[in-house]
Amino acid sequence: MYSVIIFLFVLVALLLIFVILIQSGKGGGLAGTFGGTGDAMGSLFGGRGSAPFLTRITTILATLFMFIALILGMITRGSVENRGLVEQERERRMASPARTLPEVAEPLEQGEGTELPQAPQQ
Repeated sequence: MYSVIIFLFVLVALLLIFVILIQSGKGGGLAGTFGGTGDAMGSLFGGRGSAPFLTRITTILATLFMFIALILGMITRGSVENRGLVEQERERRMASPARTLPEVAEPLEQGEGTELPQAPQQ
């Protein structure tokens, strides 16, 4: 099931890229390559040209893309492989035996080692 959804996601993404690329922009876009912006494109997509048709297809594909992305996000949310590195390291450390830190040779007496160095007198 997961593989089918991934396949659909990639297919919709590729179709979306293609549809966006064939739309004509200010410079004519890639649509000019397939017969120009003259009568050929007008007769193929109707009297008003390809703009409304391609816009509708782009909207549908973008909606499908977002919907499938949300489904994939919900499916992989509880997956074991989806845990972050910090969570994996925390679990690894919790599972291993506790390590002790080396003890300090002698504890400092109160006030010992807390004196500030004196500034040199001029």
